[in-house]
Amino acid sequence: MMSQRTKLKGRILYIVNEDWAFLLNRLPMARAARDAGLEVHVATNVSSGAAAIEAENFVLHPIPFQRGRRAIRSAAATLKAIREVERAIKPSIVHHSGVQCCVFGSLAALDQTFAVVNAITGLGYIFTSSSSQSRLLKRVLTRLLPWLLNRDRSYTILQNLDDREALLALGAKSDRMTLIPGSGVEDESLQPLPEPEGPITIGFAGRLLVDKGIRTLIHAYDLLRDQGHDINLVIAGNPDPANPSSISREEIETWIARRGITWLGHIDNIAALWRTAHIAVLPSFREGLPGALMEAAACGRPLIATDTPGCREIVLAYQTGLLVPVDDPVALARAILQLAESSELRASYGAAARRLVSERFSARIIGQATTRLYGEILTHDDISLETSNTRSDLHTPAR
Repeated sequence: MMSQRTKLKGRILYIVNEDWAFLLNRLPMARAARDAGLEVHVATNVSSGAAAIEAENFVLHPIPFQRGRRAIRSAAATLKAIREVERAIKPSIVHHSGVQCCVFGSLAALDQTFAVVNAITGLGYIFTSSSSQSRLLKRVLTRLLPWLLNRDRSYTILQNLDDREALLALGAKSDRMTLIPGSGVEDESLQPLPEPEGPITIGFAGRLLVDKGIRTLIHAYDLLRDQGHDINLVIAGNPDPANPSSISREEIETWIARRGITWLGHIDNIAALWRTAHIAVLPSFREGLPGALMEAAACGRPLIATDTPGCREIVLAYQTGLLVPVDDPVALARAILQLAESSELRASYGAAARRLVSERFSARIIGQATTRLYGEILTHDDISLETSNTRSDLHTPAR
């Protein structure tokens, strides 16, 4: 077992499909890896996050990543770019984030000797959609994914027990799996907030996708307003055109034309959302472990989510919030009204949600668990332990 004080030596390469996804979801663990002594490299599609990534003293490697329907057509270019980065920096560990990166990154590493960490951050659209294209991709992945995850020197991180059981059912080996719930919440900077004045306000944070349950939430909100309840809704997040379940901007315009709905788009300071909202709602179809709800919990907000994988890790029924069935606007409206009408429940659930985050999901706890895994991998890898810890000056040129 590695001591938390042991300084690690080597280079770690994070492969994430979008720079904003790295900053949103992987930053706490990458900081923990850096602070533990590893030289951190990030290979990702760069849009607007380059300065923020490099400000962390990470080495950034722009690579072409396409998502959605274009991903298969551009796979060869992505695999080539990943291999070029790996040849240039000779990483000790490569950490893939999300199913797409796990597949592409593992394929790129088939003939390599470094250790691979595959972080399954949720089984995503392909596993929740019923479209014909998704069913085809699911059939391919159910055969390909276990084979890749079971390779020598491959390790899998899962965020919840449901995903673990799903992968075991596909044939993935349990002895290669580690449960680490999420990437960590900065609970020191996100502190409990007092409730805002005025009408009860629901807050939603996340990409505007059907799979995130945003249409279900809009329907539930309409039901409450039609019943005469003075409740507002604030939405933080943008559509994601690369995702087939993305909401169109035209549909969003119809929402904000309704009384009481505010669309903020992307916001950098998530605490600003929870200063204005009394209740956090995420009626998602499936998650790994939803960072949006953990951030809301850190701010002391009561939670409402669907009784689905990932969500029920943070929403403990009648403790930190309420769970509702998937795509059930009537049940969702009922749950919202229950919390809207009870300041005592909101206070009790919000305080419990904050305690849960601090005790299980803080960036410090998740960072320690992740770097402990890195240390155990490196301990059994003499080559990686001998990798120079001198900072590399090799950057992959922008494409």
